This record gives sequence, structure tokens and C-alpha cells, in this order.
Amino acid sequence: MNSLRTCPVNSSRALQFATWALSASAPLQAQAKSKKTLSKPGVRNVVLVEGVRTPFLQAGTTGLLNRTAFPKEAVDYIVYGTVIQEVKTSNVAREAALGAGFSDKTPAHTVTMACISSNQAMTTAVGLVASGQCDAVVAGGVEFMSDVPIRHSRKMRKMMLSLNRARTLGARLSLLGSLRLSHLVPELPAVSEFSTAEMMGHSADRLAAAFGISRLDQDEFALRSHVLAKKAQDEGLLTDIVDFKVPGKDIVSKDNGIRPSTMEQMSKLKPAFIKPHGTVTAANSSYLTDGASAVLIMSEEKALAMGYKPKAYLSPTYAIPKVLERSGLTLADIDAFEFHEAFAGQVLANLTAMESDWFAQNCMGRKAKVGAPPMEKFNLWGGSLSLGHPFAATGCRLVTMVAHRLKKEGGQYGLVAACAAGGQGHAMLVEACPQ
Repeated sequence: MNSLRTCPVNSSRALQFATWALSASAPLQAQAKSKKTLSKPGVRNVVLVEGVRTPFLQAGTTGLLNRTAFPKEAVDYIVYGTVIQEVKTSNVAREAALGAGFSDKTPAHTVTMACISSNQAMTTAVGLVASGQCDAVVAGGVEFMSDVPIRHSRKMRKMMLSLNRARTLGARLSLLGSLRLSHLVPELPAVSEFSTAEMMGHSADRLAAAFGISRLDQDEFALRSHVLAKKAQDEGLLTDIVDFKVPGKDIVSKDNGIRPSTMEQMSKLKPAFIKPHGTVTAANSSYLTDGASAVLIMSEEKALAMGYKPKAYLSPTYAIPKVLERSGLTLADIDAFEFHEAFAGQVLANLTAMESDWFAQNCMGRKAKVGAPPMEKFNLWGGSLSLGHPFAATGCRLVTMVAHRLKKEGGQYGLVAACAAGGQGHAMLVEACPQ
């Protein structure tokens, strides 16, 4: 895994900025085709009005409302995702909302579901709107990887609590006398799963081996991601980014981890997890970043009444076959695919599984394979391997990017999918709204 670059950004402040930036842009005008539609008469259709993010920096809440000129008092609820929580801001959604100037009467809560935390935040928002409880919900995610909380060791924590309870000077001195150098060794945040004690990189390596994904395949896919991301950046397609002022530094206006390399340079890197024969390296893994993202989700009726032109209809679920079956669509109906690229090996293994009848029958209980997305529709503006992966902020980036691609490419349906630690996954169908 690539080493983190330090970037002194406060996660709550970045989240405030992302939400605030969502309040000021003219909506996109999608060119929908004459297919069946997710829009249904007589029900509350849920739409994406706008989405923004801070630049993903190696190592937003207020920005959302700036982008749309949406009044803060019209937001009924705020829900955000985060993975590595700061104790002082355990409900970062609430703290960010108050910091961004929202009313203290606007409820806000924080969810955590590993790398699909903001996907779950959006799914919660869709449920709140679809059920009629809310008309407008801000959802998003934030991660601050360059300044993660570091704890004292368990022995040190136990001693400090005992010192706090000690009533006499003698008792305190006795406890201090038992202090050992080993007590001062800190506990770094775990990058391995609690239930398996395995890191995601190890899982990706094993997955690649099980599906016969070679090191060359992974490096080629990672290079593709960087090349496409650089092309999209140079052509000004990454319009969801809002400028962000890093305290003590300059204003940042673009992702800083997009670095197309060469196959020769990538081949020189050693395995990062399973040594010496593993195939997952820093070059074909997503790198950790700081970042925040936010989307404004509304009922179609309310959005139109307030003069907004929604970008897309939303239909979330937890697996690609389920979301397609529920919508009565096939893979051939999808015009744009945006899948989370945690590791090149993980993406390629999943694409291989989607093309396998054996896997469908024996592991999914299906009669036939789902089929893999055609690469000419897949992650055409880069992905997490090149843009970066601030855990909880990636989901909103995926949904906003597919909505922008549908508008740019004239498509109707987009499919978003992401994996998460613990063997979890999420899929969402996105349909461009007609003019």
C-alpha cells in the first residue's frame, strides 16, 4: 500500500466544506433514451440533484450547498459515513452540520460500513425520501487518513484509569512505580479485520490467485486507471471537485495522486502483502487519501417545485444481480459502469466471476452467469486506483461520476458497485433524468 502523504486537514472541517459547496450550480441536462425508466407514476421518485467532493489528497459539506444555492433550512436530514472515527467527533455528521451553519433542529447521524459507508449513507437518504419522512437529505462521507487517532497501549490506559481512581498520594506513587517502558508503546489503528485478522491486501492477493489473475493483468489494469484519470482531469471532466483550502497551505483544486507510470516501472515493485510471491503491489492497489464528498438527494416532486433539474434517479441495493432483476434490466441496458477499484486483482477477479456460469451456479445460486461489463463502458474517467480512496467518501464519488458520465455520453442507465471489508458489497442503479 502506498505510504500516506501528510495533509493537515481536519475531517470535520472538510466535511463542512463539502456540504456547504453543495448550495450553487445549474443542474445537468441528461439525454435519456427511449427505454423503460425507473421513474414511476404515483410514487415518490428519489433523485440526485447534485454531488461534490473535495480533491482526494494523498495522505465536502459546505461546498455542496454553495454549488446548488440550496437553502440550509430546506434540508430535512443529514447522514454521513466515516470509517476511522475520531473520539472527539464520533458523530461527525452532526458536528459538521453545526459547523457548516445548519440549524441545530436538523437531525444528523453517522454510519460506518467500511468502504461502502457513504453508499449506505445514500441508501439511508433514499429510504427517508421514498418513505415520505423527508423531502431533502444531504448524504456523504469523509475520511482523514493523514491524522488517524493513535491510542495508548491497553496497559497504559488501564494504569491511567487506575490513577484517576486512586484516592491517596501513596496509591498514585505505587501505580507510577509499576510503569514500564512497554506501557508507552502506542496502538496504531488496525488495518486488518477483527474477525479474520487479515488485511484487505492479503484477501486481494488470495482472490487474484484463486481466479488466476496475473501480476501483469493487475499492473495493466492499474495503468489503465491512471491513464484514463489523467485524460479526464486534463479534459476538465472531473467537475464534481470543489476547491479546498488546506490550512497552512495553498488552495487545492484537483486530485494529486494521478500518476501514469510505465509497465516497466510498475514491474520493479515488490509484493506488498504476501511475500515474496504475491502479486498485489503498491502500484496496483488504491492508495489512502484524505477526502470528503456529499450529495443532495430529494424527492423528484420537491426538486422540480424548487426549480432544480435532477441529474439522476436512484435505486440502491446490495448486489449487481439483485439491482438488475429488481429493475427489469440486463447488463446490456447499462451505458456506464463505475466500480470501486480497491485493488486491481479484486476488480479483475470479480469481473472473472461475473463471466463464470460455474461461479453463478455454485456460489450465487443462479442458473447462469451475470456477465462482465464491457471495458469500453467501464470506469472511463479513472477509479480508486488513480483518484484515491478515502474510505467513506468513495461511494458518493462513484454515484456523482456516473451521473456526469451519463450526461456527457448521452446514456440513460449507470451502474455503481463497491466492495467493503467483511465480505460486503453494494450496488446502485442510476438513471439520467430527462430534460
